[in-house]
Amino acid sequence: MAANDIVFGTDGFRGMIGDKFDFNNVRRIAQGLADYMAYKSMKGPDKKVAVGYDRRFLSEKFAEQFAAVLQKSGITAELSLTPISTPAISVLTEKKYVMGVVITASHNPYLYNGVKIKYKGRSAPPSMTAEIETHIPKNPVFEVKEKVEKKDFRKEYCAYIKSKYDIKKILSGLKGKIVIDFMNGAAAEVAGEIFGKDKNIISLHSERDPLFSKIGAPEPVEKNLSHLLKAVKENKAVMGIAIDGDGDRFALIDDKGNYLTPCQIAPMIADYLVEYKKYSGKIVQAVSLGYLTKRIAQSKNFLFEEVPVGFKFIAEKMFSEDILFGAEESGGYAWKNNLPERDGIITALMFLEMCFAKKKKISEIWAEIEKKYGKSFFLRNDYHLPKPVGNKHSFAVKIKKKLAKKILNYKVKEANTLDGLKVVLENDWWFLIRPSGTEPLLRVYAESDSVSNTKKLLDIAYKASV
Repeated sequence: MAANDIVFGTDGFRGMIGDKFDFNNVRRIAQGLADYMAYKSMKGPDKKVAVGYDRRFLSEKFAEQFAAVLQKSGITAELSLTPISTPAISVLTEKKYVMGVVITASHNPYLYNGVKIKYKGRSAPPSMTAEIETHIPKNPVFEVKEKVEKKDFRKEYCAYIKSKYDIKKILSGLKGKIVIDFMNGAAAEVAGEIFGKDKNIISLHSERDPLFSKIGAPEPVEKNLSHLLKAVKENKAVMGIAIDGDGDRFALIDDKGNYLTPCQIAPMIADYLVEYKKYSGKIVQAVSLGYLTKRIAQSKNFLFEEVPVGFKFIAEKMFSEDILFGAEESGGYAWKNNLPERDGIITALMFLEMCFAKKKKISEIWAEIEKKYGKSFFLRNDYHLPKPVGNKHSFAVKIKKKLAKKILNYKVKEANTLDGLKVVLENDWWFLIRPSGTEPLLRVYAESDSVSNTKKLLDIAYKASV
């Protein structure tokens, strides 16, 4: 197999288990990382790599082989004793470990697994993963038998979380049940330590189930949250929280049993940071997120920027600039005075603190945002194509050329090709047409002030792309 068959996408390398993702390719990536570290003089007794894994099929075995290859190559590797979330490994790489690796396919269905690389408290930057790819050998790397030290990484991660929030105080001040759907993911490994035995916490799908048999896939989107929605309504809960398979993405159900989209969650966080925390700085978000965060930035004369899809682009901005808040459409959020990394548990605690500080319910907090900055109805549709789009940029430019000057009676204010084609109307409504590039898949996103208008935008966007 050619070296370039291993490509790091929006966040790591992923493939179907037994096909593109197998022990040989895991070992090849490990060898590539080891050779990269040697080339960059990142090799030595004080330059250790933390290797973690999620709860998927064979994840611990893949992690063992990854760590063994590093160890054999002269890189000191330490392996997690238990499944662990991706943000936990990021925490370790802030100071103690020079690099981190997580065997995970994040929110993908059970047939998939993958590799994420972490560096200095965040996802490895695109320039780093691109260079690591060049070091991945063409030829197979055979099974390695090497002793690797195992460590319980959970304690350091829990200490980090507790340094950010007074959890007992927040929970004691909230009246009512809180339902948390762990989606059979690695975040459940620290649930007891973080939330204790609080009687108001109701946990769903906290057990290990590599098939995700009750939820379909560990992706915190509305179609996978029927159990959570039901539990919130039955228990008349304060809120419902969902955290994805590797613990970095977050979803929210309000006290009335309504699913809130990321285009609603992001402005709620941003407004709280600005008005209650008194934070300032630039707001940065993925091009697939909505307009309310931009309106918040404009109201405070803060800088605002959109970046391509993939939290690594947001993380790089947060690492090098004065960023108040970063967000993406797939449920990842990070803010000032934390690591430049999304974290489902940290985001959950943010909303618990928000309700505690404001003495208001989630539905009331959202109503305030809607009144101040406008309504948001966001939808996304995925369409299968006959074959993958070869050149995303050319595809976007072709659509842009035939774009009407007015859509739904509003002038087109902007049409950018940062990542696909995003069309913004004069009233801020928008749609994004974004082909996968590696899969025969077209993603179409839209946001407006009503469900009917958003559906119209989705329809117009899809028809323009075929």
